[in-house]
Amino acid sequence: MCGRYAASRRPEDLVGLFGVEKWEPEEALAPDWNVAPTKEVHVVLDRPVKDAPDPRPVRQLRVLKWGLVPSWAKNPEGAARMINARAETLAEKPSFRRPFAQRRCIIPADGYYEWVTAHDERELEVEGKKKRARKQPYFVLPADGSVFAMAGIYEFWRDRTLPDEHPLAWWVTCSVITTEAETGPLGVAPAEGPRSLSDIHPRMPLMLTPDKWDPWLDPARTDVEELQDLLAPPPGGLMRAYPVSTAVSNVRNNGPELLEELAAPEEGTLF
Repeated sequence: MCGRYAASRRPEDLVGLFGVEKWEPEEALAPDWNVAPTKEVHVVLDRPVKDAPDPRPVRQLRVLKWGLVPSWAKNPEGAARMINARAETLAEKPSFRRPFAQRRCIIPADGYYEWVTAHDERELEVEGKKKRARKQPYFVLPADGSVFAMAGIYEFWRDRTLPDEHPLAWWVTCSVITTEAETGPLGVAPAEGPRSLSDIHPRMPLMLTPDKWDPWLDPARTDVEELQDLLAPPPGGLMRAYPVSTAVSNVRNNGPELLEELAAPEEGTLF
């Protein structure tokens, strides 16, 4: 699952890191240490530039809304429920199969937040019987401090209530692809608490290693069977996790202090 993440890198740094050819500095987003569903987010995608004489795909840094609205939806009300797309069913779900084949993106992050709860409650959530209460939040990130390149998909939706020339006539929205959480040991584990990502939550965002960035973004790749190979989780041991303040649980809190590592889980929280 990915329900909240941090994205504090400067757009200029993302441009250089991902080899972006086109971006609009005036659209750049400010650092965000508590990205929540339906917020605007930076994504990297390869797509031809509208009205350009050259039809080749161009790598772009774009601002999209987090929470996918299917092209066939009558309204965007369900966007907050489509922030994640399961890797195992991407090719089957009507909302995701076309974007998976044609509109893939990378959603850059520092890392993501996840809330740990007791084992029995977690089992109930896996079975779909109970939505677990948020307890001790952990921040999960690459152990080497590199960018967390989350695999994503995006889609266009036309608001038929607005005229063509209206700036909000078209929505471009995205989802984070999730996969089963790693069961092996973390690259850097906290002094006390979870020893693997699966101890924190049964799902995690699919992280793309740099060797997968180009093939994932390539819009010429549309064969679903071939694309399935890109959904393989990265090698184990690349991640670290540490406890952070429960202040992150409130979406109104937003600042670099949310990423400060706690020496131990806060009193009264569960692992």
